[in-house]
Parts: sequence; C-alpha cells; structure tokens
Amino acid sequence: MTTDFRLDRTLLATELEDVLRQVGAERYHIRHPFHRLMVEGKLTRGQMQAWALNRYCYQAAIPRKDAIILSRIEDRPLRLAWRERILDHDGDGSSPGGIERWMHLATGLGLDADIVASERLALPATRFSVGAYLTLVEKRSLLEAIASSLTEMFSPQVIGERVSAILQRYPYIEEGTLAYFKPRLTQAPRDVDVALAFVREHARTRETQQLVVDALMTKCQILWTMLDALHFSYVEPGFVPPGAFVPEASS
Repeated sequence: MTTDFRLDRTLLATELEDVLRQVGAERYHIRHPFHRLMVEGKLTRGQMQAWALNRYCYQAAIPRKDAIILSRIEDRPLRLAWRERILDHDGDGSSPGGIERWMHLATGLGLDADIVASERLALPATRFSVGAYLTLVEKRSLLEAIASSLTEMFSPQVIGERVSAILQRYPYIEEGTLAYFKPRLTQAPRDVDVALAFVREHARTRETQQLVVDALMTKCQILWTMLDALHFSYVEPGFVPPGAFVPEASS
C-alpha cells in the first residue's frame, strides 16, 4: 500500500523534506521492474540499447528544461546557480557535458550516433513523457518547476546501484562507457541544495507545500512512465510500436 501524500496541515521545513524523501522512497523509478531487471543482469544487449536510445531523449531535453526555468527566475544569485545545470549537460565548449557523455554510452552499446541524436526511433511514450516534463516547467508555477527537479535527491542511489551492477553483470560494457554517471554523483547533490533552499523559502503554507509534493510525484510518474514503455515494448509483452527502435535478433 502506497502513501496518499495529501497534507492535512502546514509542515515544518524539515518535515516537508521528510515527505519529499518518502515520495522518492515509494515512487522513484529505482523500484520499477525494468530497472530491477537491469541491475540483476537480466536485460539483453538489445534491451540495454533500447534503454540508452530512449533515455537520450530525456537527457537531451534537460538543458532545455533548465533554460525554461532559468528564464523564469528573477533572483540573480539563483539564476547564476541554476545556470550551472545547463553547462553540466550541454558542456562549456572545452569539456563534454552530460548529453555528450550519454551519447558515448549509447554508441558504446553499439548504437549509431546519428540515429540516437535524431530521436526518430524513440518510443512514442518517451517523447510524450519528455514533452510533459517540458510543459510542467513552463506552465506550472516556478515553485512547482523547481520542486520537480528534486528527483535528484534520489539519483545518487540509483546511480550507485546501476553502475556497479552493470559493470559486474554486463561484460561487454566498460567503465569508460558509463562516464556519464560519475559527475552526477557530485552535481546532483549540489543542485539539490539549491532547489531545496528555494522550496524551504517559498513553500510555507499547506497549499504551497502540497504543490511541491504533487510536482515531485508528477516528475516521478514521468520517469516511471518512460520505463513502463520500455518494459511493455522490449520485455513483456514485447510489442514495439511501428517506427520505433527494433533490436537486432541476436542482441
């Protein structure tokens, strides 16, 4: 039985953070069957390729998402802090960012870079999910947009589990292929500090705190939906939508 997460009173800042962490404990995609299969070493190369190709759509949208949020921030110090997120994923022209490192992962799994970058073989549900996230940060309040980023509170856990399991259970994947993940172990906690400080300052009523909790749940649902689509298409029942990526028979 999952928690309803409806607030019946105004919470202290520490209590609100506890609720947000409980949302992650129950609803973050580390609990999804597709992720569990991955860390148990039970996915084929083709299923891993499908994951990398589809997740690229999300990775490529992250700096666009953060640019939308940045454009809505009036406070200059917060803008300067938030700008780091865009550099983390787009790179700064002298060192690769997260998008480039994710492409290295995808090509390391045997995918063609141009096909991955085109996103044309991504699942329809992937594209809809990414679009839903961009719409969230554009149309909802700035508080909700920033709160939705707090899934980063939980990412170090999933990264730690995922990287060690992949290196142990998928011998064709080398440590360098997973270079995307190491910087995130320091970038994500830094970003969480900024977002949490904003939430603590601006979510001081039951109504605004509920908006924060709901925004985080929505983001968790978006990430969960992406894995739902992967599981349906490439695991069980294995129905790939027309026009989407089809692994080679031997993969």
